[in-house]
Amino acid sequence: MPLILSGNVASATADADVVTNSCRFNNDDSPYMHKTPAGAGNRRTFTISVWFKTSTVAGGNSYILSTGDYDGGEGFFQIKLSNAGRLTIDDYDTSGSSYNLRWVTPSTHLIRDPSAWYHLVVAVDSTQAVQANRAKVYLNGTNISSDFTQTTSPSQNDDFHVNLDQIVQIGRSQNNDAYFDGYLAEFCVIDGSQLAATSFGEFDEDSPTIWKPIDVSGLTFGTNGFYLDFEASDNLGNDANGGTDLTEVNLAATDQATDIPTNNFCTVNPNHFGTEIGTVTMSEGNTIFSAAGTGSSSDTFRSSTMAVSTGKWYAEFKLTGTATASGVGINSGNQVAYIGSNSYDYIFGFSGIVYNNDSDAGGSFAAPATNDIIGVAVDLDNNKIYWSENGSFLNSGDPTSGATGTGAISVTASSSNGTGFYHFAVGDAGSGTVTFECNFGGSSGFTVSSGNADANGYGNFEYAPPSGYYALCTKNLAEFGG
Repeated sequence: MPLILSGNVASATADADVVTNSCRFNNDDSPYMHKTPAGAGNRRTFTISVWFKTSTVAGGNSYILSTGDYDGGEGFFQIKLSNAGRLTIDDYDTSGSSYNLRWVTPSTHLIRDPSAWYHLVVAVDSTQAVQANRAKVYLNGTNISSDFTQTTSPSQNDDFHVNLDQIVQIGRSQNNDAYFDGYLAEFCVIDGSQLAATSFGEFDEDSPTIWKPIDVSGLTFGTNGFYLDFEASDNLGNDANGGTDLTEVNLAATDQATDIPTNNFCTVNPNHFGTEIGTVTMSEGNTIFSAAGTGSSSDTFRSSTMAVSTGKWYAEFKLTGTATASGVGINSGNQVAYIGSNSYDYIFGFSGIVYNNDSDAGGSFAAPATNDIIGVAVDLDNNKIYWSENGSFLNSGDPTSGATGTGAISVTASSSNGTGFYHFAVGDAGSGTVTFECNFGGSSGFTVSSGNADANGYGNFEYAPPSGYYALCTKNLAEFGG
């Protein structure tokens, strides 16, 4: 299957501005958008296209779209991800107590990578004579229809519960639950046309395994079609095609993100943790890490979704909570009990000590206070790391001092750390409760009041990244390696 712009996959530079924003859905907030069309459109021929990045790797179902009125006897159409990552697409007819469509991907075909952007297209034309042509599903530009377990496929001229004068909901089920958790971008509903994935994306000419979005503004959306580009932070439900806007519920301007398919940003990885699991809650598109330690064998940490071996990188972490045995820094990716316990971990503990190999790595560091924003500047060209508090670098640090490393803690070269990479990392050791509101630049766990980008114009930080340091995203990785 083609690669999407994820993890350490470099992003293409062409068509960089086709998609500029996404919308973050935090399922704990019960967020969704909705509208009810004034009348019916084409119920037999339609296309749905959406780019999404899931934050859920465990828990309940997560719905991308639902339409219809099941309680009113009209049935429904829904697209969902199960807690295991199985994609389900179904259309149920209440009057006939039967499905027009009921497809689910098998357990061997899971969609659960929290570091990846995916592109999904569902294209239906029940008027087609050949059954295989009546419903098609594309993932990342590839037709995966045959990969589904097709419990029920459309009969000719079936009327679906799409383009009706009934509620359309983005981000929750028709039962008004199971909210989506993650990011959505360039959401299109086409009324009256069955379109292939190539109407919404293309393979990059320089990296032909990478699928990327194209300009969709010239498409014909039809009577009940709409286009969400999420470009207006004060009206995230704006229909960029000019139709009736969707109403946002439990979504705010701060849920607009620059984490997009053409420039995928780092977040915290819920899948990467140590040998002691502890209790962790992830939220806000995997930008908030909350840990509640209970003592021995409850240490826990999480690393970032992206890792680097070279270059200079910057991120911010806002501290709330009381656990002094917590910290932020970098981790080699090796499985350890807690960050700071390994010879390749470098963690600023909130007792005011930098831990490496379970020992004090030296330096003079002031313990942060609640609500302080901790900056982490990692220089893997010179193997140095620096920490700041509210914009001022600790230990008289100067991240621009290069090989001199003024005020830095020296880091073992990534080529020697066992994995060849370093991740940003946050963690809690022992008892106490701590929350890190993380900001890698594309989406922040805290409200950014100032706004500072790196020298390439990427990221949105509270404090300016040091000269030569960059947000960890695929466009910067493409330029500076990693």
